[in-house]
Amino acid sequence: MANILVVGSSNTDMVVKTSRFPLPGETLTGGDFFLFQGGKGANQAVAASRMGGKVSFLTKLGQDLFGQQTRKSLEQEGIFPELILEDKNTSSGVALIMVDQAGENQIVVVPGANGNLLPEDLSKAENALEEADIVLSQLETPLSTLLSLAKSVEIAGKKLILNPAPAQALPDSIYKNLFLITPNETEASLLTGISLENNSALSKIGNWFLDKGVQNIIVTLGEKGAYFHSSKMQVLIPTHPVHAVDTTAAGDVFNGTLAVALAEGMNWEKAIQTANKASGIAVTRMGAQPSIPFRNEVF
Repeated sequence: MANILVVGSSNTDMVVKTSRFPLPGETLTGGDFFLFQGGKGANQAVAASRMGGKVSFLTKLGQDLFGQQTRKSLEQEGIFPELILEDKNTSSGVALIMVDQAGENQIVVVPGANGNLLPEDLSKAENALEEADIVLSQLETPLSTLLSLAKSVEIAGKKLILNPAPAQALPDSIYKNLFLITPNETEASLLTGISLENNSALSKIGNWFLDKGVQNIIVTLGEKGAYFHSSKMQVLIPTHPVHAVDTTAAGDVFNGTLAVALAEGMNWEKAIQTANKASGIAVTRMGAQPSIPFRNEVF
């Protein structure tokens, strides 16, 4: 069984469906309202667990109703509760999400307790790190925690996958600790300063990350699939077209599935195809975690 350690955020998603996004200062009457479990870290942890991984998840919740519901939900997903920490002085994280009729979304995240997942909390995950085949993280918790995690992963000789979302400037020192980085098109351009005008730009982006010390790069391209780049291979892996109704957790499902596939020994092309398939299923369903498929739908 693949052992996956996820370090990152947990949120409660409040989702409103609307025909279109409002203009500045405009009030629209929305459609359906949903309350879902979310957060990039939690989504990735649930995706990895549903794909058959043994998942440890280091996160921090508030001592409020949202935190209680999140803990219960994660435990029901088979995720070990020992690393689900609590902050009694801060609310749990929430995300306010609008989804238009094309399935695109706009999101505002309130970090809450996620902002207090600190470097010293990593000591609680030492055993999980030792057992992990893959470590997976994102950027919805403090950058200082990620930098400490990267050093710990390097010392332990483990493989760190960073999904750099939401995108922010990263110090050059972290790149050499990354087994894999998985930006989407927007994040790749923001990190590298290279505009994605055509496929040749993908190669430039891949080489930029290689020059920084990253071992492998995947740029996720939505309905166009995913581009893989390493010192040995560059390939665009297409995905099958689907009718998207909500793209909220697409990247998270991709990353959680990919972590399990790689930990199980799949080659890059097969692992990316599998992650594309899982992500493609997820966008046909509403919600973050409710949209995540199970292993028998994907593998």
